Amino acid sequence: MASAAEQLASNLNFSAFSKAEELKKRIWFTLGALLVYRLGTYIPLPGINLEAYAQAFNHQAQGILGMFNMFAGGAVARMAIFALGIMPYISASIIVQLMTSVVPALEQLKKDGEQGRKVINQYTRYGTVLLATVQAYAIAVGLQGSQGIVTDPGPFFLFSTVITLVGGTMFLMWLGEQITARGIGNGISLIIFSGIVANLPQAISGTLELGRTGALSTAIILAIIVLTIAVIAIIVFVERAQRRLLIQYPKRQVGNRMFQGDTSHLPLKLNTAGVIPPIFASSLLLLPATIAGFAQSHELPGWATTVLSSLGHGQPLYMALYAAMIVFFAFFYTALVFNPKDTADQLKKHSGFIPGIRPGERTAEYIDYVLTRVTVLGAIYLVIICLLPEFLISWAGVPFYLGGTSLLIVVSVTLDTVAQIQGHLIAHQYEGLIKKSKLRGGKRNR
Repeated sequence: MASAAEQLASNLNFSAFSKAEELKKRIWFTLGALLVYRLGTYIPLPGINLEAYAQAFNHQAQGILGMFNMFAGGAVARMAIFALGIMPYISASIIVQLMTSVVPALEQLKKDGEQGRKVINQYTRYGTVLLATVQAYAIAVGLQGSQGIVTDPGPFFLFSTVITLVGGTMFLMWLGEQITARGIGNGISLIIFSGIVANLPQAISGTLELGRTGALSTAIILAIIVLTIAVIAIIVFVERAQRRLLIQYPKRQVGNRMFQGDTSHLPLKLNTAGVIPPIFASSLLLLPATIAGFAQSHELPGWATTVLSSLGHGQPLYMALYAAMIVFFAFFYTALVFNPKDTADQLKKHSGFIPGIRPGERTAEYIDYVLTRVTVLGAIYLVIICLLPEFLISWAGVPFYLGGTSLLIVVSVTLDTVAQIQGHLIAHQYEGLIKKSKLRGGKRNR
């Protein structure tokens, strides 16, 4: 079976793609949904003086709001209806997933299969509305408190801004779910991906402009290009890296026939969590960013001002928290998506075993031991890749979009989407082979 799949994968070409009508429909749907998202990032909130807001934003664009703007696809810089982006949904997902580990009722729902998953998703949507409302109200108050940004301050502006921003986030959440169900790839990841890619040309031109004005030397720009290529190569290599555990199956007899024992591998990815840890870590750091970006310093206590100012790019506190959160979520999300005990039980159920390891509890302990060591390497890799932009910003003033976090998201989402496209093409070719074999069988019967 594996060799047949490899042969089919090697034969994938443009003609196979042109015949896969279902795949083409999914791709067009995905592109159309992402186009709708991009259009929404250019529709400004009502009642905003865009010139005054642009001046206020430019003063803080190099801070944490720059990162917020990256994940929102530039909507924050334009104060568009999608300014909150998809981050409230991701934050709500973090909270709900954390609660499933400590609340017995939610843990039971998680074990109830598809029906339980639907209930948990509904709780996540409720949490998204709550978080989006809090953040939207904070943004509305901050905008209204800034001189000259709001044309007609008052309760109506606060109400309309909160409704618009919350509605924008809920629409993006729905759009992401539609892409996942009817398109190609993970909808939420693709929304973030499209926002980053859309801003990459501006970041590249900004870097070249710094070189033209002499702010960055030609040697530094060339070093950045080489470093970017090297980071992309490392990301591709690590994202495909696996630790394979040998699985053996004993000989079995069916009737009078004896079947030879088979061997296979249990693949453990070096980075099982994927892009989730940096996205989760960034989303949590963006919660206080809403206050830091728009609230005036005299409205906050002295200690709060000090803490919020320490959460800027290149600041030791921000970098330490970012690294710690990435490590935590790398282990946390890996534990959520991969359960060694369940894997060991499935192997025992199908008479599979790891050579030299007793089936059952000892197998679960061994898998957990190997997975922990692999996750340590994956977490170190994520920290290095994601802290790279912070050093570049503090050292050379490089735009944030050229950093490791954005490259990690872009490359990882691209690899996952291409893998799904190849899976659809392989399935389409299998269906074609089955149809041909049935037709040949029917002709022979005649």
